Amino acid sequence: MSGDTSPAQPSPEPIQGPADAVPAAETQPEVAHPPAPETPLAEENGEAASASDQQTLESQLAALKSEHEALRSQYMRIAADFDNYRKRQSRDQEEMRLQITCTTLSEILPVVDNFDRARQQLNPQTDEAQALHRSYQGLYKQLVDVFKQLGVSPMRVEGEAFDPNLHEAVMREPSDEHPEDVVTEELQRGYQLHGKVIRHALVKVSMGPGPKASDSPGHPGSEPQEQAG
Repeated sequence: MSGDTSPAQPSPEPIQGPADAVPAAETQPEVAHPPAPETPLAEENGEAASASDQQTLESQLAALKSEHEALRSQYMRIAADFDNYRKRQSRDQEEMRLQITCTTLSEILPVVDNFDRARQQLNPQTDEAQALHRSYQGLYKQLVDVFKQLGVSPMRVEGEAFDPNLHEAVMREPSDEHPEDVVTEELQRGYQLHGKVIRHALVKVSMGPGPKASDSPGHPGSEPQEQAG
């Protein structure tokens, strides 16, 4: 019918399927953005931090070097002190040993003197006396050899200049053969141990030439003395 007008019906909306469904919240992929360029202020802060770290490391290195030098100096002092102590102990022990040896030998020296005196007085005439003399000489030689092995040496003083460190003068007399302060005779033999005096030698010392007879009063060659008064 041409005159019948019916209201327009809305067109039905298309039904969307599962494939066409839009998710409620779709996750968008993250886009990597390039780092923002550092500003001059950030560069200055980084340089300041680097300089500060370097200064800290340098100060720590200087402290370690100083500590190392202090420990090294301490070690060197301790090593030197120990070496000096060891040497001093060795010298003290050697000095003590030498002193004990000198004391012991000084007690034996009178026996050696008696051996020497008896040897000089022996005058064997018979075969028996000569055999005894040979035995005595062998014992004396054995004693002298023991002294040599220990480092003991007798002094030879006659004709030597008087030395108070080695000699002990018990007599002084004029001498035409020797000048003044020269040992003319050995009265008791002295001994040394490695250069150390065990016993001083008892000696007679020259006073030099005495007054000549021509210088005595009343000699024809002397000058006349003035008479008093």
